[in-house]
Amino acid sequence: MSRLDLVAKLSQDTVWPYAKKVAAGERLTAPLVVDLDPTTFCDLACPECISGTLLNKGRFTKERLAALARELCTAGVKAVVLIGGGEPLAHPGTRDVIKILGTSGLHIGVVTNGTMIDRHLDVIAEYVTWLRVSVDAATPETFGQVRPDRKGRSVFDKVIANMRALAQTKKGALGYSFLLVTRMDDEGKVIYSNHHEVLAAARLAKDIGCDYFELKTLFDEQHFVVQLPDALLRSVRAQIEQARDLRDDSFDLEISSTFASAEDRRPAHQGKAYHTCSVAQLRTLVTPNGVYICSYHRGNDKARLGDAVDEDFSALWEKADLSIIDPSRDCRFHCARNDINLAIAGMAAVPENPHPREEFDRFL
Repeated sequence: MSRLDLVAKLSQDTVWPYAKKVAAGERLTAPLVVDLDPTTFCDLACPECISGTLLNKGRFTKERLAALARELCTAGVKAVVLIGGGEPLAHPGTRDVIKILGTSGLHIGVVTNGTMIDRHLDVIAEYVTWLRVSVDAATPETFGQVRPDRKGRSVFDKVIANMRALAQTKKGALGYSFLLVTRMDDEGKVIYSNHHEVLAAARLAKDIGCDYFELKTLFDEQHFVVQLPDALLRSVRAQIEQARDLRDDSFDLEISSTFASAEDRRPAHQGKAYHTCSVAQLRTLVTPNGVYICSYHRGNDKARLGDAVDEDFSALWEKADLSIIDPSRDCRFHCARNDINLAIAGMAAVPENPHPREEFDRFL
């Protein structure tokens, strides 16, 4: 089952009852999944960072972060993704958070730039369900172009070494993420792209010992998918076809819905006829600067549900107004969870789970 098949995840025995309640108009006492930004600080300076304007503006104290982790466990949250915003492994309290969540039975995902895996290697290897590294390159030179550090240097070799070390000890899955970066001038001419390294990156991912390679397409600052020029798209398609030959029982290839959108030349605006987001009950975002209805609205004051810095999570969630965002009006960009919302809308008329599955992935 694909990690990106979000609709299939609804039919899991451990998820279906919650989704069914949402479909019936009931309110959940806690989201199943929480995206948690431990900090807004980052050691890299990626030119295309979608959170660039939100970086370096705050973090939880180590004590509050640990307390928040315990609150998520008590509330009934089933999975937490440590993400950003900033670099989650840069926070000195992240190590304790992983231990607290892991020993309480929550599943843990980590999205990281990979530079600090070595600082937390033992707890990541023991407790993390999956860790995905945003690499976006196959060589030090390209890495230095798309993911330079604050001094403009490439730390590619360090990231790859950290991934190799984790691959030797991990209990969970390790992913290699490749974001297609295309820079154009005012006339629409490509002046830089990393697209030529897709196949080489997939091969490197398998050599490292990764469990999967994920290909994604760039969003602009408003979360609209950036289209790919025809020649570039043809090149990427050809590389994907060759990369498919790398798949086996221990290595998979994942193609994001953003690439599918670009490949099919779908309109930039993703229309939505529904006015409330069902997924907002199943997954939310907690950051040092506020709790937001979802990660697409990180930093959007209109989508802010409260402040977890000094408020208990359960108390905050109980009074949170999840209707403050109207997807038909506020989410015209590409949303990876649009299909889940449509599926949940159809569940109200379905008495029983038509395709029951044992739990395979809590991360909706």
